[in-house]
Amino acid sequence: MQFFWFIISGGIATALHYAVLIALVELLGMSAAPAATIGTLCGAAVSYLLNRRVTFAGTTTGHGQAVPRFIAVALLSAFLNGLLVWIGVQTLGWHYMAAQALATVLVMGLTFRLYRNWTFAQ
Repeated sequence: MQFFWFIISGGIATALHYAVLIALVELLGMSAAPAATIGTLCGAAVSYLLNRRVTFAGTTTGHGQAVPRFIAVALLSAFLNGLLVWIGVQTLGWHYMAAQALATVLVMGLTFRLYRNWTFAQ
C-alpha cells in the first residue's frame, strides 16, 4: 500500500514538476535540462509534505532527521533527472518531454527505495 500512496503523492508532485518545466521552457525560453532540475526541486517540496503525511505517515523519524535526508535524496534526484533529460535532448535528440518522461520512471524507483529505507526509515 505504501508504494500506491507514493505513486499518488508522486503524481501530484510530478504534475507540479512538469508544469514548472513546461512554463520555464515554453514561456521563458529556458533550456530543458536546467528547467527540468528546477521543476524537480519544486516537485520535491510538495513530495516531502505528501510523503511525510500520507505515504510514510507512521514514521517516527523526526523532521530534524528526515528533512536533511529528504533534501539529499531530492538533490540526487534533481541531478539524475537533469542529467537524463540532458542526455535525451542533447545526445539522443529527443523532445524534452519524452526525455523527462523516461527520467521520471528511472528516478522514481530509486527515490522510493531511498525514502523508505533511509529518509523515513523507522
